[in-house]
Amino acid sequence: MTSIDRSLAASGPIRADIRARQAAKPPRRRLSWGDPFTRGLIYQAGLAILLALGIHALYSNVSENLQRQNIATGFSFLEQLARFNIGESPIPYSASDTYGRALLVGVLNTLRVAAVAIVFATVLGVAAGVARASRNVVISTLAGTYVELARNVPIILHVLLWSSIIRNLPPPRQAHDLLGIGFISNRGLTVPLPGFGTSGGTIMIALGVAVLSAFAAARLARRYGERTGRYVEPVVPALAVLVALPLLTWLVTGAQFTPDIPQRRGFGFTGGLTLSPEFFALAIGLTIYTGAFIAEIVRGGIQAVPKGQVEAARALGLHPFSIMTRIVLPQALRVIVPPLSSQFLSLTKNSSLGVIIGYPELVNIGNTVMNQTGQAMEMVTIMMLIYFTLSLITSLLMNFYNSRVALKGR
Repeated sequence: MTSIDRSLAASGPIRADIRARQAAKPPRRRLSWGDPFTRGLIYQAGLAILLALGIHALYSNVSENLQRQNIATGFSFLEQLARFNIGESPIPYSASDTYGRALLVGVLNTLRVAAVAIVFATVLGVAAGVARASRNVVISTLAGTYVELARNVPIILHVLLWSSIIRNLPPPRQAHDLLGIGFISNRGLTVPLPGFGTSGGTIMIALGVAVLSAFAAARLARRYGERTGRYVEPVVPALAVLVALPLLTWLVTGAQFTPDIPQRRGFGFTGGLTLSPEFFALAIGLTIYTGAFIAEIVRGGIQAVPKGQVEAARALGLHPFSIMTRIVLPQALRVIVPPLSSQFLSLTKNSSLGVIIGYPELVNIGNTVMNQTGQAMEMVTIMMLIYFTLSLITSLLMNFYNSRVALKGR
């Protein structure tokens, strides 16, 4: 028997012993203080008990003080008449409506300004981030100056600054003309509205379907390129669907396109859509401040892409725009999306600063309800739950998108 055979024969019992140990059931865990798992359970149970006792003591103290001051508790006040007006509301509202409807107006105003600011802050941030990563010194310096100035000034000063600027603009009679289709004055921004007559609802539905179809067309174009090796620019079919479907609906329904262009009338304007000075100032402040942080996130994501891939694309003769849209940004999204979610959450919560300039968002209306009813604890709880819900929904949507752009394991 050779030495190799003897070593194999000797290793046989060893391998059998290892297999036997692996097949054996793990020993039952003993509950003892020396076991780290047991100690962890005891510590967590003790912390939970202390937390429950603290909450109970706080609740008892608040209830006792409220009873001593003869202040009723509960949420029945939401059904009482509000008896105050709200400057702007996306839904019908009057002083004869309830406090609950007034809070709904505040939530809708918060969502409206947050949605507008998120869209424009994202566009501004992406543009500034790409500009900061540019090799053009002038463009990079200008973008860097904007970012450093905007993000190093407190957001409350941004909001106050733009509110002061807008309120000191000329009155409607001397309003600045915007290319003959709009005006900007101390009344805010007045812009035209598209008009399609009675077919407007149908065309808006077609536009919504076209948006979803555009995403589907872009995805199919990418899959076709991956399957056949023939690259198809996904923007082309997406734009084709986005334009063709509403246009076809417009032609089929025979709608007349009559845009509602604002005109000067007396001491104000007629027609179009007027954004109040408070809404305009808050949206601009949120956009500029958050856009600066998004720009840094985008720049970091771009710099996280290996330089070798960019150099390889240049060696192949690709256009700089194609390099950025096809190679750099798709990979940078995996780095950009998680911190971008935090900026969206912060922007939504920062919309509460509208209270300092009189914009009727959730906190502003909540303070009014609190002062009239005296239900401070309930109102603070409601506002906390609403912001928590908005943040949770935003996080879920961004996490879903992050899972779509993340690298998939094989």
